[in-house]
Amino acid sequence: MVLTIDTTLNDYIQISLIGGGKKIAKKLRAPRLQTEKLLPLIVKMMAAKGMSWKDIEEVRVQNQGASFTSLRIGVLTANALAYALRVPAKSLADGEVFVFPGGQAVKPHYASEPNIGKPRASAC
Repeated sequence: MVLTIDTTLNDYIQISLIGGGKKIAKKLRAPRLQTEKLLPLIVKMMAAKGMSWKDIEEVRVQNQGASFTSLRIGVLTANALAYALRVPAKSLADGEVFVFPGGQAVKPHYASEPNIGKPRASAC
């Protein structure tokens, strides 16, 4: 089975399992909760279909668009799962991966720099 992850849909998580001529998809609204909801959603979907982690043969992830944090959550989770399961990670957008000793990972393509730690303008 192929697990796909997309966290680029602003406040949503979309995952699917593809294999054996079937596609099972779930979409969950999770505003600012994608980090907390993504893995439990995957586990719940797999359990409902009687699957285990060893049934996953590949992980694909959307690696372009959305906010910095949303994109980071999806790509990081996909790469971590692929590494832990020893399966390929692939990009849904461009197919680009980088190979390293022990596996491969998808590189995120951020639309802009994160707005983290920049000083705020003084209100005075």
